[in-house]
Amino acid sequence: MRKEYDFSKGERGKFYSPGMKLNIPIYLDQEVSAFVEKIASKKGTDLSSVVNDLLRGDIKIAEAME
Repeated sequence: MRKEYDFSKGERGKFYSPGMKLNIPIYLDQEVSAFVEKIASKKGTDLSSVVNDLLRGDIKIAEAME
């Protein structure tokens, strides 16, 4: 690693996009992943849809408890 870096030709905000949406990867434990994959294969859908449906259900339960 260098002691100093030259940022004199750098451009602030070059890759910034105000409306950009960031999709963050989520890492599931092995048993959770297997459970979700089993449901997805039964429903004939993708893992993201199953995880989103399960989380929406948890959100409804959490909101009802408030």
